[in-house]
Amino acid sequence: MHTGNVIALVFALLFAILIALIAIPLVKLGKLLDEAGRVVHNVGDSTLPLIGEVTTSVQHVNTSLERVETVTQHASTVASNVSTLSGLFAATLGGPLVKVAALTYGVRKAVGDRRTGDIAKRVKDELKAERKARRGKGA
Repeated sequence: MHTGNVIALVFALLFAILIALIAIPLVKLGKLLDEAGRVVHNVGDSTLPLIGEVTTSVQHVNTSLERVETVTQHASTVASNVSTLSGLFAATLGGPLVKVAALTYGVRKAVGDRRTGDIAKRVKDELKAERKARRGKGA
């Protein structure tokens, strides 16, 4: 064997080792890509039923929102009717009721003032009588 052949053989051996060292990561990379493909496939299989469930949930929420909207409209109508009724009540019976309340207050006040006046007069008369009685005893 000549030196050139030995050098060629060493370079061929080194080249084979280099190829083997490069091939190992490439094989691992291939396995990783296969696994990634399986994961993507599984995610796709799991996502489709989930999207169907989300669609069903959204439909149920929309139905519930429509019911809530109907209830809100009815509540608004009831509030409007109550407002109209209270305005009608105030217009028809409110004025006379205020007048009746003012009249009863005036009557109560007048009767109370009269009683207070009567009581004050009696107290005043009793005090005068007591003073006269004291003067009569003292004289």
